[in-house]
Amino acid sequence: MTRTAARLFVSALALTSITMGCSKDMDDLGYTPTTLGVEEARARTKDVSSQVFDMIGIKAGKTTEPGPGISTCEEDPKHLFLSRHPWSLYGVSPDELKQGFARLKESLPKNGWKIVEYGPNKSANKNLELTADAEEEHFSINAELHVTGESGKKQPLILVNVVSGCYKAPEGTDLNGVY
Repeated sequence: MTRTAARLFVSALALTSITMGCSKDMDDLGYTPTTLGVEEARARTKDVSSQVFDMIGIKAGKTTEPGPGISTCEEDPKHLFLSRHPWSLYGVSPDELKQGFARLKESLPKNGWKIVEYGPNKSANKNLELTADAEEEHFSINAELHVTGESGKKQPLILVNVVSGCYKAPEGTDLNGVY
């Protein structure tokens, strides 16, 4: 084998190892990530948050303002990222919040979500909590009803966290410093 052929062989072997390592990590996800730009991922996550807000059905309430943020996925932080959107709904009575939380629990399965956890959480206030997954869209939500205990007395609210699955950043995208 010539020196050039040996270098090409070693380079091909190294490239195969790198590719297989990345592929193995992506296989750990259980799905193939969609290639999507950061701003498109934010928009998709904001849309899912809006759908959740509509399922709760409390138009008179106030919501927190910050939009979706971006984090890298541990499986491949140079190429994979997710979007998360934590927000709260407040400014209405505890009874309205309870009714909205019940509507959310009832509406999620009708809209393609699977409720994977429901009941009082482990906090001192034993807030009612639900976690649901939309497997086809690769989104999860966690919602907590804060109407009991100290937190419920200070500021009754529904706390929602919408999290996407991992997306693959378009080639050439630098995920460092993207939030």
